[in-house]
Amino acid sequence: MMIAEDLRTLTLLDWLENDLLFTIENIAPASSDASFRRYFRIKTADGYFIVMDAPPEKENIKPFIKVAELMANAGINVPAVHRQNLVDGFLLLEDFGSRCFLDELSRGDADALYQSALDNLFRQQSEPSLQNCDLPRYDDALLTRELGVFNDWFVNQLQDIEMPADIWQATQAVLVASALEQPICCVHRDYHSRNLMVLDHDSPGVIDFQDAVIGPITYDLVSLLRDCYIAWPAPQVEEWRDRYFQRLQQAGLISCAPARFKRWFDLMGMQRHLKAIGIFSRLHLRDGKSGYLDDIPRTLGYVVTVCSNYAELADFKQFLKAHILPVYGISA
Repeated sequence: MMIAEDLRTLTLLDWLENDLLFTIENIAPASSDASFRRYFRIKTADGYFIVMDAPPEKENIKPFIKVAELMANAGINVPAVHRQNLVDGFLLLEDFGSRCFLDELSRGDADALYQSALDNLFRQQSEPSLQNCDLPRYDDALLTRELGVFNDWFVNQLQDIEMPADIWQATQAVLVASALEQPICCVHRDYHSRNLMVLDHDSPGVIDFQDAVIGPITYDLVSLLRDCYIAWPAPQVEEWRDRYFQRLQQAGLISCAPARFKRWFDLMGMQRHLKAIGIFSRLHLRDGKSGYLDDIPRTLGYVVTVCSNYAELADFKQFLKAHILPVYGISA
């Protein structure tokens, strides 16, 4: 055994050994998570499994089970849910291994990996059963609430400054309006290199999908191509984006000019990146998970680039230039 035996892990082991009748040969942490969930990899006589530990007072595992079924039925390769314990907040899951895209991208063929991810995304966005399910909507309230995480946790708490209300309100209005005018589809909501697993068969394996919604068609695309954890040269991102745009257009999933799609992509990315910066700050300040602070400069760089290309974001860019960018050594 390689884990500290706190009360929850003892309860977890009791469920595995006494209810499921597993003989545990080894148990170890499988991955870190930006939520209150924990994941363990167990070795048994029947092979390896992943166990999710989601404290019921802090996490709800029902959406995970629901979305896993929806995506599996649509041909998306998500971990099978073998057993569930709703009372205690435990799930026994298929083990996809530990080779995520982020680890492989520096060693392998990025274009081939991204093509597999884009093929999978197209399946997710075009499968009728996923578009007509009863997932929550990515509406005005949710978009605004997410943006608020940036102002509350990053600007107010981490930086200890106040942003002029008129600048923040105008910025939110631009981003929310752009998101809401897009065609809608099933949105994974965290579709990036840490949540795509490289598998020997039917790759990629897709994880961390429990927050899926029905929302803007560019959201997952920009999450993938302007990843908070790895950055690519702008011409490469544009090539991947434009190739995918043509695919959506040929399938009849969009009917807009390339320039409009680019604007949707840019502003959707900015909304996501502002939210991510706020979450990284909250993980540090509230949860003691400070490693994510290292990802703020990269993510902030995306925001500055988008601001530079849209006149309606000039005031927000000026605020960042005066108060935020010098802290991170970023030039505008």
